[in-house]
Amino acid sequence: MPSHNNTDKYWMQQAIDQAKLAYNKGEVPIGAVIVKDEQLIATGFNKRETSQDATSHAEIIAIQSACNYLGGWRLLDCTLYVTIEPCPMCAGAILQSRITKLVFGTEDPKAWGELSISQLLQNPQLNHQVDIVEGICKEESKDIIKQFFHELRKRKKN
Repeated sequence: MPSHNNTDKYWMQQAIDQAKLAYNKGEVPIGAVIVKDEQLIATGFNKRETSQDATSHAEIIAIQSACNYLGGWRLLDCTLYVTIEPCPMCAGAILQSRITKLVFGTEDPKAWGELSISQLLQNPQLNHQVDIVEGICKEESKDIIKQFFHELRKRKKN
């Protein structure tokens, strides 16, 4: 098990491994894992193209898996690690599932526009707030997305 200082980095590497699985299947390479009590309880990666389902985001798949694993919808004391900042749909699912902590690699400025994820997940007017840590394994998380879209554009030109 990693030392306390490297815990977030260790689990983010697991999320990056999930992103690589998505990449190898031709999916936008976003990966997620959920951890409770220092144990991996769920994984997910994007499957929108494979499933032809707009809600098949890495975070949603991991949340569904964690709920099944724990036998309930409340993911209290769970941490979600995801390679890129969650979109508004996934942020809503994070809030609804009562995840305690979100750790993500790189920001996604196109997902939120002028809003920020913290405006939703840390809103004191809501009945649940989520701790947010960003920038863990930022460059690796950013690079896999950039590489994927670079190759996609290259293939479309040919």
